[in-house]
Amino acid sequence: MNDTYDVVVRGGTIVTATQSFAADIGIRGERIAALGAALPAGRREIDATGRLVMPGGVDPHAHIEQMSGMGLMNADTFETATRSAAMGGTTSVISFAAQHPGARLKDVVADYGARAERGAMIDHAFHMIVSDPDEIALSEDLPKLIGAGHRSIKIFTTYDKVRLNDRQILNVMACAREYGALVCIHAENDGLIGWAKDRLLAADLTRPVHHSVSHPRLAELEAVERMIRFAEFLDQPIMLFHISTAEAVAAVRAARDRGSPVWAETCPHYLFMTSEVLDKPGIDGAKWMCSPPQRTEVDQEALWHGLALGDLQLVSSDHAPYRFDETGKLSAGEHAPFTKIANGLPGLEVRLPLMFDAMVSNGRYGAEKFVELTSTAAARLYGLQRKGQLVPGADADVTIWDPSRQVTFGENDLNDNVGYNPWVGRTVTGWPTTVLLRGEVIVDEGRFGAQPGSGRFLNRVAEDIVQPTGRPADEARLVQEILS
Repeated sequence: MNDTYDVVVRGGTIVTATQSFAADIGIRGERIAALGAALPAGRREIDATGRLVMPGGVDPHAHIEQMSGMGLMNADTFETATRSAAMGGTTSVISFAAQHPGARLKDVVADYGARAERGAMIDHAFHMIVSDPDEIALSEDLPKLIGAGHRSIKIFTTYDKVRLNDRQILNVMACAREYGALVCIHAENDGLIGWAKDRLLAADLTRPVHHSVSHPRLAELEAVERMIRFAEFLDQPIMLFHISTAEAVAAVRAARDRGSPVWAETCPHYLFMTSEVLDKPGIDGAKWMCSPPQRTEVDQEALWHGLALGDLQLVSSDHAPYRFDETGKLSAGEHAPFTKIANGLPGLEVRLPLMFDAMVSNGRYGAEKFVELTSTAAARLYGLQRKGQLVPGADADVTIWDPSRQVTFGENDLNDNVGYNPWVGRTVTGWPTTVLLRGEVIVDEGRFGAQPGSGRFLNRVAEDIVQPTGRPADEARLVQEILS
């Protein structure tokens, strides 16, 4: 057997989702070949003494090179977004192939795939956003695309151009159940949001701070509970995106206690920001507008508690980049009402440093839980079989952290194309200094070295953990029996 390694990461503390231990990592080609003490020399040696060696981050929720419902293109291309992700320690990302009404889903996915193939510099997959679940989509496109490795579908319960009604949602869930896909959901009640918006606008309450009022917390709770019941009725696994309220966490906990096929995530802007961040002079608060909006400190603690208990399984960025100019947030002018301002903020690069600072540097649940929430759980739930772990046979996606390095975020110091940093002034302790993707060093002490198109599409499998439970509602089983 060849004892020579292409790369050895030597002298660091390896951290996985379950344990930390001192060891070297030997890499051959694109895979991890061995973990152990005093491994033979590699053709390239990387000194990790005094540092933490972790799996590359897996970010399963990012909007890249995507047209919004308002007709605005995200600020980031696949090239700029994946560069930013890598600089923050992330080596795999799942973004969206967004169908708009009238478009053929197979063509949409092919178009996004071609763009990613040209520009992406880390490995990537897609959630298919379904906004037009017609017969062709349900009987032809979705079955074929799911079979080709696109194992997740995104649907909305709000937003005029993309929201599905209850019948359509059930049709998509039934299709996903038959062919083996996870359904991811932006769950907010459209009627409650619309009612609140109309009354705020009529009262001339139009500033960014009023955006948070326009998305009542009960709008999230109602939609979350309704989607949970749909999942239980059909026995179809769902992932509830960007949970923001204590009530929604409690609803997810209750569902999981019942054995329902339900998973959920949250994001750093809900863990570290409150709605006060929107209350800035003039229109400046628009930089922090997202949906659902940031909530309260009580909600933050509920989210952290949900992560600790396993009610929420992972933390994604929900990277939704728009520049603070006429191409993005200010496309409707500097005096636009909040309803005309693009929602979203950049997060691919800052997700891991923010979470590392809270969980590792400040001791909130520790380094192993950090790895679980930011890498391993997402890889496991979304079928990325060789990602999110440091074991022989896994892809050699490795992020080396300097646990003592302090960074204070500046006005515009990220590597994306957004032009501002929503975390300006915040200091974090702990920084990813070296990043390997499939054994290749793509970030070396702040220097980026990958080429456009070097990232690969990730063909995903249907994981056992997100399979139906085998317990659909009696009525749903009866309907299926009649149809068969």
